Amino acid sequence: MSKIIDGLYYSESHEYVKVEGDFGYIGITDFAQHELGNVVYVDMPEVDDEVTAGEDFGAVESVKAASDLMSPVSGTVVEVNEALEDEPGLINKDAFENWIIKVELSDKSELDGLMDAAAYKNMIGE
Repeated sequence: MSKIIDGLYYSESHEYVKVEGDFGYIGITDFAQHELGNVVYVDMPEVDDEVTAGEDFGAVESVKAASDLMSPVSGTVVEVNEALEDEPGLINKDAFENWIIKVELSDKSELDGLMDAAAYKNMIGE
């Protein structure tokens, strides 16, 4: 059973957004990290890069597969989780604590198109 946290926004491609003010922390869900298996590499954008809702901003590679990271929202990258460069497996330990990028949201109305915890739980069949 995957861990799903109330109060976050979820995308169909298994990313989450944790909103704090005008910023969003984006990562992959616990369900996604379970599906991928041991994460061995995270490809992240640079600070000041723009991300666009529905477009890829990087990738997560595991021993089983590589998966593009699709941004659930648009904005400017203000921080990347540098700990993942040395220890990508942190995502396997706790996908929600170990976000991938922090963005300054450019259009908060995009959040309306994402799922809440109950809808995401329903989508993954749990």
